[in-house]
Amino acid sequence: MGSQTCFIRPEGGEWLQLHDCTIAVVINRRMTRTVTHGGEGDDLIDEGSESAVYTVTGEIDLDDYKKVLDIFRGGQPFFHEPYEEKEMKVVFSTLTFDGGSGQYSFELIEDIR
Repeated sequence: MGSQTCFIRPEGGEWLQLHDCTIAVVINRRMTRTVTHGGEGDDLIDEGSESAVYTVTGEIDLDDYKKVLDIFRGGQPFFHEPYEEKEMKVVFSTLTFDGGSGQYSFELIEDIR
C-alpha cells in the first residue's frame, strides 16, 4: 500500500499533515472470561466493544516534531483514520523521536463502543 499522509490535530485546532507516514492498526475485541473451578470449563463472553490501536511511523523534521509534541501534551487529539475515512477522537499513548535520523513513532488508541 505504501506510504500515506497522516492527519492529526488538537481539539479545536488545525490539522497537521505528516507526509510519507505508515499506519498500522490492531483492533481487539473486548471479552470477559470466567474460569469455573470444578465445573465444566470456562465462560467466554463477547462484550460487544473494541479498542483500536494505531501505530504511526515515519520521518519528520524538528519543527514538525515540536508540533506533534504540543498535540501529545495538549489533551485528547483527533486523528483522520485513512482506512475507514473518518475523523475520530483518540488518546495519544506514546511518542518516540530520534533527533539524529528524524524517525518518529507514535501510538494512538481509539475506544470503539
